[in-house]
Amino acid sequence: MRKIVIILWAVMALTAKAQVSVEASLDRIDMLVGQQAHVTLKTVVKENAKVEFPKFKPSEFVTPGVEVLAGQSLDDKAMDNGCVEKAMVYTLTSFDDTLYYLPPFTVKVDGKPYQSQSLALKVLTIEVDTTHVEQFFGPKDVQDNPFLWSDWSLSFWLSVLLLILMALVYYLYIRMRDNKPIITHIRIVKKLLPHQKAMKEIEQIKADKMVSSENPKEYYTKLTDTLRKYIEERYGFSAMEMTSSEIIEKLTATQDQKALGELRQLFTTADLVKFAKYSTLINENDMNLVNAIEFINQTKLENVPTEEVVKPQLSEEDVRSQKMRRTLKGIIMVLIVCCIALLFYVIYNVYQQIS
Repeated sequence: MRKIVIILWAVMALTAKAQVSVEASLDRIDMLVGQQAHVTLKTVVKENAKVEFPKFKPSEFVTPGVEVLAGQSLDDKAMDNGCVEKAMVYTLTSFDDTLYYLPPFTVKVDGKPYQSQSLALKVLTIEVDTTHVEQFFGPKDVQDNPFLWSDWSLSFWLSVLLLILMALVYYLYIRMRDNKPIITHIRIVKKLLPHQKAMKEIEQIKADKMVSSENPKEYYTKLTDTLRKYIEERYGFSAMEMTSSEIIEKLTATQDQKALGELRQLFTTADLVKFAKYSTLINENDMNLVNAIEFINQTKLENVPTEEVVKPQLSEEDVRSQKMRRTLKGIIMVLIVCCIALLFYVIYNVYQQIS
Protein backbone atom coordinates (compact mmCIF):
# COMPACT_ATOMS: atom_id res chain seq x y z
CA MET A 1 0.00 0.00 0.00
CA ARG A 2 2.80 2.37 0.81
CA LYS A 3 4.43 1.68 -2.55
CA ILE A 4 1.20 2.51 -4.38
CA VAL A 5 0.93 5.90 -2.58
CA ILE A 6 4.54 6.72 -3.45
CA ILE A 7 3.97 5.84 -7.12
CA LEU A 8 0.76 7.96 -7.29
CA TRP A 9 2.54 10.90 -5.67
CA ALA A 10 5.39 10.67 -8.19
CA VAL A 11 2.96 10.50 -11.13
CA MET A 12 1.03 13.55 -9.89
CA ALA A 13 4.24 15.52 -9.46
CA LEU A 14 5.42 14.66 -12.96
CA THR A 15 1.97 15.55 -14.41
CA ALA A 16 1.91 18.93 -12.66
CA LYS A 17 5.39 19.70 -13.88
CA ALA A 18 4.52 18.65 -17.42
CA GLN A 19 1.68 21.23 -17.46
CA VAL A 20 4.24 24.09 -17.25
CA SER A 21 6.61 24.75 -20.17
CA VAL A 22 9.04 27.62 -20.69
CA GLU A 23 10.55 28.45 -24.08
CA ALA A 24 12.93 31.23 -25.22
CA SER A 25 13.66 32.23 -28.81
CA LEU A 26 15.69 34.92 -30.64
CA ASP A 27 14.36 36.74 -33.68
CA ARG A 28 17.90 36.73 -35.14
CA ILE A 29 21.08 34.78 -34.46
CA ASP A 30 23.50 37.59 -35.39
CA MET A 31 23.55 41.37 -35.61
CA LEU A 32 25.89 44.30 -36.13
CA VAL A 33 27.32 46.28 -33.25
CA GLY A 34 24.69 48.67 -31.86
CA GLN A 35 21.77 46.92 -33.50
CA GLN A 36 18.96 45.29 -31.54
CA ALA A 37 17.71 41.75 -31.13
CA HIS A 38 14.52 40.51 -29.46
CA VAL A 39 14.16 37.54 -27.11
CA THR A 40 10.63 36.15 -26.78
CA LEU A 41 10.08 34.24 -23.54
CA LYS A 42 6.91 32.08 -23.53
CA THR A 43 5.34 29.87 -20.88
CA VAL A 44 2.26 27.64 -20.99
CA VAL A 45 0.48 27.37 -17.64
CA LYS A 46 -2.92 26.74 -16.16
CA GLU A 47 -5.35 29.65 -16.60
CA ASN A 48 -5.32 30.75 -12.95
CA ALA A 49 -1.59 30.22 -12.39
CA LYS A 50 0.53 33.15 -11.13
CA VAL A 51 3.45 33.82 -13.49
CA GLU A 52 6.48 36.02 -12.74
CA PHE A 53 8.81 36.79 -15.66
CA PRO A 54 12.38 37.98 -15.12
CA LYS A 55 12.60 41.72 -14.52
CA PHE A 56 15.54 43.75 -15.81
CA LYS A 57 16.36 47.37 -15.17
CA PRO A 58 17.19 49.56 -18.21
CA SER A 59 20.76 48.84 -19.39
CA GLU A 60 21.05 45.85 -17.07
CA PHE A 61 23.23 43.07 -18.49
CA VAL A 62 21.80 39.64 -19.20
CA THR A 63 25.33 38.46 -19.60
CA PRO A 64 28.48 40.61 -19.71
CA GLY A 65 28.43 42.54 -22.99
CA VAL A 66 24.68 42.14 -23.70
CA GLU A 67 22.30 44.62 -22.08
CA VAL A 68 18.50 44.80 -21.89
CA LEU A 69 16.94 47.98 -23.28
CA ALA A 70 13.27 47.24 -22.56
CA GLY A 71 10.76 44.52 -21.79
CA GLN A 72 7.17 44.31 -23.05
CA SER A 73 4.49 41.77 -22.18
CA LEU A 74 2.30 40.28 -24.92
CA ASP A 75 -1.39 39.43 -24.81
CA ASP A 76 -2.34 36.06 -23.36
CA LYS A 77 -3.26 33.31 -25.82
CA ALA A 78 -5.78 30.62 -24.87
CA MET A 79 -4.64 27.01 -25.33
CA ASP A 80 -6.31 23.61 -25.02
CA ASN A 81 -7.10 21.80 -21.72
CA GLY A 82 -7.69 25.05 -19.81
CA CYS A 83 -4.15 26.33 -20.34
CA VAL A 84 -2.96 29.75 -21.41
CA GLU A 85 0.21 30.99 -23.07
CA LYS A 86 1.88 34.06 -21.56
CA ALA A 87 4.81 35.80 -23.22
CA MET A 88 7.33 38.61 -22.68
CA VAL A 89 9.60 40.23 -25.27
CA TYR A 90 13.02 41.63 -24.23
CA THR A 91 15.01 44.01 -26.45
CA LEU A 92 18.77 43.39 -26.34
CA THR A 93 21.78 45.21 -27.73
CA SER A 94 25.56 44.94 -27.63
CA PHE A 95 28.55 47.07 -28.56
CA ASP A 96 31.28 44.39 -28.53
CA ASP A 97 31.74 41.92 -31.35
CA THR A 98 31.84 38.35 -30.10
CA LEU A 99 29.68 35.25 -29.72
CA TYR A 100 27.63 35.57 -26.55
CA TYR A 101 26.13 32.81 -24.47
CA LEU A 102 22.74 33.82 -23.08
CA PRO A 103 21.98 31.83 -19.93
CA PRO A 104 18.53 30.28 -19.39
CA PHE A 105 15.76 32.65 -18.32
CA THR A 106 13.96 31.74 -15.09
CA VAL A 107 10.16 32.05 -14.90
CA LYS A 108 8.32 31.51 -11.61
CA VAL A 109 4.92 29.81 -11.82
CA ASP A 110 2.99 29.82 -8.52
CA GLY A 111 6.31 30.47 -6.81
CA LYS A 112 8.17 27.58 -8.44
CA PRO A 113 11.08 28.40 -10.80
CA TYR A 114 11.15 27.04 -14.34
CA GLN A 115 14.02 27.64 -16.78
CA SER A 116 14.15 28.02 -20.55
CA GLN A 117 16.88 26.73 -22.79
CA SER A 118 20.05 28.79 -23.26
CA LEU A 119 20.61 30.90 -26.40
CA ALA A 120 23.55 32.15 -28.46
CA LEU A 121 23.90 35.58 -30.09
CA LYS A 122 26.66 36.59 -32.53
CA VAL A 123 27.58 40.30 -32.64
CA LEU A 124 29.50 41.43 -35.74
CA THR A 125 31.43 44.58 -36.64
CA ILE A 126 31.63 46.42 -39.96
CA GLU A 127 34.82 45.55 -41.77
CA VAL A 128 37.02 48.56 -42.56
CA ASP A 129 39.74 48.47 -45.17
CA THR A 130 42.61 50.08 -43.25
CA THR A 131 44.98 49.65 -46.19
CA HIS A 132 43.17 52.31 -48.27
CA VAL A 133 42.60 55.17 -45.86
CA GLU A 134 42.24 57.68 -48.69
CA GLN A 135 38.80 56.26 -49.53
CA PHE A 136 37.32 57.62 -46.32
CA PHE A 137 36.65 61.34 -45.96
CA GLY A 138 35.96 63.25 -42.79
CA PRO A 139 33.09 65.71 -42.22
CA LYS A 140 33.09 68.88 -44.32
CA ASP A 141 32.49 72.41 -43.08
CA VAL A 142 29.42 74.45 -44.07
CA GLN A 143 30.00 76.12 -47.43
CA ASP A 144 28.63 79.42 -48.68
CA ASN A 145 27.37 79.01 -52.22
CA PRO A 146 27.62 82.15 -54.35
CA PHE A 147 24.35 84.08 -54.75
CA LEU A 148 23.44 84.76 -58.36
CA TRP A 149 20.71 87.32 -58.99
CA SER A 150 20.01 85.76 -62.37
CA ASP A 151 18.92 82.54 -60.66
CA TRP A 152 16.37 84.27 -58.43
CA SER A 153 15.28 87.29 -60.47
CA LEU A 154 12.44 85.45 -62.24
CA SER A 155 10.98 84.19 -58.96
CA PHE A 156 11.32 87.66 -57.42
CA TRP A 157 9.54 89.55 -60.21
CA LEU A 158 6.83 86.89 -60.48
CA SER A 159 6.26 87.25 -56.73
CA VAL A 160 5.90 91.03 -57.15
CA LEU A 161 3.42 90.47 -59.99
CA LEU A 162 1.52 88.01 -57.79
CA LEU A 163 1.21 90.61 -55.02
CA ILE A 164 -0.03 93.23 -57.51
CA LEU A 165 -2.64 90.84 -58.89
CA MET A 166 -3.80 89.92 -55.39
CA ALA A 167 -4.18 93.62 -54.53
CA LEU A 168 -6.16 94.14 -57.76
CA VAL A 169 -8.44 91.20 -56.91
CA TYR A 170 -9.09 92.71 -53.48
CA TYR A 171 -9.85 96.13 -54.97
CA LEU A 172 -12.29 94.68 -57.50
CA TYR A 173 -13.94 92.63 -54.79
CA ILE A 174 -14.52 95.78 -52.72
CA ARG A 175 -16.01 97.48 -55.79
CA MET A 176 -18.35 94.57 -56.40
CA ARG A 177 -19.33 94.38 -52.73
CA ASP A 178 -20.22 98.09 -52.66
CA ASN A 179 -22.22 97.71 -55.86
CA LYS A 180 -25.20 95.99 -54.30
CA PRO A 181 -26.81 93.25 -56.40
CA ILE A 182 -30.22 93.89 -57.87
CA ILE A 183 -32.42 90.99 -56.90
CA THR A 184 -35.34 90.45 -59.24
CA HIS A 185 -38.05 87.86 -58.90
CA ILE A 186 -40.44 86.70 -61.59
CA ARG A 187 -43.81 86.37 -59.91
CA ILE A 188 -46.73 84.25 -61.01
CA VAL A 189 -49.94 86.05 -60.04
CA LYS A 190 -53.30 84.36 -60.04
CA LYS A 191 -55.89 86.69 -61.53
CA LEU A 192 -59.64 86.66 -61.60
CA LEU A 193 -61.35 86.49 -64.98
CA PRO A 194 -63.58 89.46 -65.94
CA HIS A 195 -66.83 87.58 -65.27
CA GLN A 196 -65.48 86.37 -61.90
CA LYS A 197 -64.68 89.94 -60.86
CA ALA A 198 -68.10 91.13 -62.00
CA MET A 199 -69.96 88.35 -60.17
CA LYS A 200 -67.93 89.06 -57.05
CA GLU A 201 -68.99 92.72 -57.13
CA ILE A 202 -72.63 91.75 -57.76
CA GLU A 203 -72.52 89.45 -54.75
CA GLN A 204 -71.23 92.40 -52.74
CA ILE A 205 -74.16 94.50 -54.00
CA LYS A 206 -76.50 91.77 -52.79
CA ALA A 207 -74.71 91.54 -49.45
CA ASP A 208 -75.04 95.31 -48.96
CA LYS A 209 -78.82 95.05 -49.72
CA MET A 210 -78.54 97.85 -52.20
CA VAL A 211 -81.42 96.40 -54.28
CA SER A 212 -83.93 97.36 -51.62
CA SER A 213 -82.20 100.49 -50.39
CA GLU A 214 -83.82 103.89 -50.43
CA ASN A 215 -81.03 105.24 -52.63
CA PRO A 216 -81.57 103.71 -56.11
CA LYS A 217 -79.01 106.08 -57.64
CA GLU A 218 -76.18 104.49 -55.64
CA TYR A 219 -77.46 101.01 -56.51
CA TYR A 220 -77.63 101.64 -60.29
CA THR A 221 -74.32 103.51 -60.28
CA LYS A 222 -72.64 100.53 -58.65
CA LEU A 223 -74.39 98.03 -60.93
CA THR A 224 -73.61 99.85 -64.20
CA ASP A 225 -69.98 100.50 -63.16
CA THR A 226 -69.61 96.76 -62.57
CA LEU A 227 -71.00 96.05 -66.05
CA ARG A 228 -68.80 98.71 -67.65
CA LYS A 229 -65.64 97.22 -66.07
CA TYR A 230 -66.68 93.76 -67.21
CA ILE A 231 -67.34 94.93 -70.78
CA GLU A 232 -64.05 96.84 -70.87
CA GLU A 233 -62.00 93.79 -69.79
CA ARG A 234 -64.07 91.34 -71.83
CA TYR A 235 -64.15 93.22 -75.15
CA GLY A 236 -61.14 95.47 -74.86
CA PHE A 237 -62.57 98.96 -75.33
CA SER A 238 -62.89 101.87 -72.89
CA ALA A 239 -66.43 101.29 -71.69
CA MET A 240 -65.87 103.36 -68.54
CA GLU A 241 -65.44 106.50 -70.65
CA MET A 242 -68.37 105.83 -73.00
CA THR A 243 -72.08 106.59 -72.72
CA SER A 244 -74.66 103.84 -72.48
CA SER A 245 -75.73 104.26 -76.11
CA GLU A 246 -72.11 104.12 -77.31
CA ILE A 247 -71.54 100.88 -75.41
CA ILE A 248 -74.71 99.33 -76.90
CA GLU A 249 -73.70 100.44 -80.38
CA LYS A 250 -70.21 98.96 -79.90
CA LEU A 251 -71.67 95.63 -78.81
CA THR A 252 -74.35 95.46 -81.52
CA ALA A 253 -72.09 93.81 -84.08
CA THR A 254 -71.00 91.01 -81.76
CA GLN A 255 -73.84 90.17 -79.37
CA ASP A 256 -77.30 88.62 -79.41
CA GLN A 257 -79.99 91.24 -79.85
CA LYS A 258 -82.06 89.78 -77.02
CA ALA A 259 -79.20 90.10 -74.59
CA LEU A 260 -78.48 93.59 -75.82
CA GLY A 261 -82.16 94.51 -75.44
CA GLU A 262 -82.09 93.58 -71.77
CA LEU A 263 -78.75 95.39 -71.32
CA ARG A 264 -80.18 98.45 -73.14
CA GLN A 265 -83.20 98.46 -70.82
CA LEU A 266 -80.89 98.24 -67.78
CA PHE A 267 -78.71 101.15 -68.94
CA THR A 268 -81.82 103.22 -69.82
CA THR A 269 -83.30 102.71 -66.37
CA ALA A 270 -79.96 103.52 -64.78
CA ASP A 271 -79.64 106.77 -66.76
CA LEU A 272 -83.17 107.77 -65.75
CA VAL A 273 -82.44 107.11 -62.11
CA LYS A 274 -79.07 108.90 -62.09
CA PHE A 275 -79.95 111.90 -64.24
CA ALA A 276 -83.78 112.27 -64.17
CA LYS A 277 -84.43 111.18 -60.57
CA TYR A 278 -86.60 108.34 -61.78
CA SER A 279 -88.09 106.21 -59.00
CA THR A 280 -88.01 102.43 -59.46
CA LEU A 281 -89.82 99.61 -57.77
CA ILE A 282 -88.06 96.79 -55.91
CA ASN A 283 -89.11 94.16 -58.45
CA GLU A 284 -87.76 96.35 -61.23
CA ASN A 285 -84.43 96.56 -59.42
CA ASP A 286 -84.43 92.77 -59.02
CA MET A 287 -85.17 92.29 -62.70
CA ASN A 288 -82.29 94.57 -63.75
CA LEU A 289 -79.94 92.68 -61.43
CA VAL A 290 -80.99 89.39 -62.98
CA ASN A 291 -80.53 90.88 -66.47
CA ALA A 292 -76.99 91.95 -65.56
CA ILE A 293 -76.18 88.42 -64.32
CA GLU A 294 -77.68 86.86 -67.46
CA PHE A 295 -75.64 89.15 -69.71
CA ILE A 296 -72.44 88.24 -67.88
CA ASN A 297 -73.19 84.49 -68.06
CA GLN A 298 -74.01 84.67 -71.77
CA THR A 299 -70.84 86.57 -72.71
CA LYS A 300 -68.22 85.21 -70.31
CA LEU A 301 -65.10 83.38 -71.51
CA GLU A 302 -64.30 80.20 -69.57
CA ASN A 303 -61.10 78.79 -71.15
CA VAL A 304 -58.79 81.65 -70.27
CA PRO A 305 -55.54 81.25 -68.24
CA THR A 306 -55.98 82.38 -64.65
CA GLU A 307 -52.23 82.83 -63.97
CA GLU A 308 -50.17 85.78 -65.11
CA VAL A 309 -46.37 85.96 -65.17
CA VAL A 310 -45.23 89.31 -63.81
CA LYS A 311 -41.66 90.22 -64.77
CA PRO A 312 -40.00 93.11 -62.96
CA GLN A 313 -39.09 96.15 -65.03
CA LEU A 314 -35.51 97.29 -64.53
CA SER A 315 -34.36 100.83 -65.08
CA GLU A 316 -31.38 101.63 -67.31
CA GLU A 317 -29.27 102.24 -64.22
CA ASP A 318 -30.22 98.83 -62.81
CA VAL A 319 -29.30 97.14 -66.11
CA ARG A 320 -25.91 98.89 -66.13
CA SER A 321 -25.35 97.85 -62.52
CA GLN A 322 -26.06 94.21 -63.33
CA LYS A 323 -23.69 94.27 -66.30
CA MET A 324 -21.00 95.86 -64.13
CA ARG A 325 -21.33 93.14 -61.48
CA ARG A 326 -21.13 90.38 -64.09
CA THR A 327 -18.03 91.96 -65.62
CA LEU A 328 -16.33 92.34 -62.22
CA LYS A 329 -17.08 88.71 -61.34
CA GLY A 330 -15.56 87.51 -64.61
CA ILE A 331 -12.41 89.61 -64.16
CA ILE A 332 -12.01 88.48 -60.54
CA MET A 333 -12.29 84.80 -61.49
CA VAL A 334 -9.68 85.18 -64.24
CA LEU A 335 -7.30 87.01 -61.88
CA ILE A 336 -7.73 84.36 -59.18
CA VAL A 337 -6.82 81.63 -61.65
CA CYS A 338 -3.74 83.62 -62.71
CA CYS A 339 -2.71 84.15 -59.08
CA ILE A 340 -2.97 80.43 -58.29
CA ALA A 341 -0.94 79.53 -61.40
CA LEU A 342 1.74 82.11 -60.53
CA LEU A 343 1.90 80.92 -56.92
CA PHE A 344 2.52 77.30 -57.92
CA TYR A 345 5.08 78.33 -60.53
CA VAL A 346 7.03 80.47 -58.03
CA ILE A 347 7.01 77.65 -55.46
CA TYR A 348 8.22 75.20 -58.10
CA ASN A 349 10.96 77.57 -59.27
CA VAL A 350 12.20 78.20 -55.70
CA TYR A 351 12.20 74.45 -55.03
CA GLN A 352 14.33 73.88 -58.11
CA GLN A 353 16.82 76.48 -56.93
CA ILE A 354 17.27 75.17 -53.41
CA SER A 355 17.24 71.46 -54.29
